[in-house]
Amino acid sequence: MADVGMVELQPETLQAFDNYVRTAEARLDQQARSSRFLWADGVKGAKDKLLHGHVLAQPWAGEGDIGIAGGLIHDWVGAVFIPGVTLDTVVKMVQDYDRARLSYKPDVMDSKLLSRTGDDFKVYMRLLKKKLLTVVLNSEHDVHYTRVDDARCYSRSRSTRLAEVQNPGGRDERELPPGKDHGFLWRLNSYWRFEQRDGGVYVECEAISLSRSVPTGLGWMINPIIRTLPRDSLNNTLRCTRDAFKK
Repeated sequence: MADVGMVELQPETLQAFDNYVRTAEARLDQQARSSRFLWADGVKGAKDKLLHGHVLAQPWAGEGDIGIAGGLIHDWVGAVFIPGVTLDTVVKMVQDYDRARLSYKPDVMDSKLLSRTGDDFKVYMRLLKKKLLTVVLNSEHDVHYTRVDDARCYSRSRSTRLAEVQNPGGRDERELPPGKDHGFLWRLNSYWRFEQRDGGVYVECEAISLSRSVPTGLGWMINPIIRTLPRDSLNNTLRCTRDAFKK
């Protein structure tokens, strides 16, 4: 990897992220209980685009990047419509974490369900982030699903461990200590909503992540992977979810 410098996740950076997530989760909980369950229902023209096969992805607010002390928070939301399927079928596919490595290529290189207790899952994934630079991370996530009724369900996934991998696949492969690495991805939370209607299922995801800030003079190298990949990854995730039902 090019020399972009090692950085350490600072307590104030993590605290700012946790505060942001707390506010976002309160908003999402309120939305889940409201009559407007889907984000797309509040976006002009979104439903027509989804029904015509488009994948939507846009910043939750502003440009999608929020500067904090020592880092950047990335908040993107998107949606896709899958025709001719049921809610149960889509949720079952998304919960098949052992097959995520097959369903979500190339972003997910490997995946494994570590444990399940009812609607609570512990999941391992090896993530690939490639945009000028190539970054591989071992990640673990706690995921909880909530069924609202026969037509609606939502989930919350929080990363519990993210470790950057040096020399992935090599004999000298090793993990860098979490939070003491190149800082391309320190946290990754995702919030999914599923609603069955209009002859199919609407799938939405809001992804909130934390990365390092961009050092002066290295923006040309770091910006593509820090600022562009959150959108691209969300697009790919939603597209892969839809395309899993075309086979």
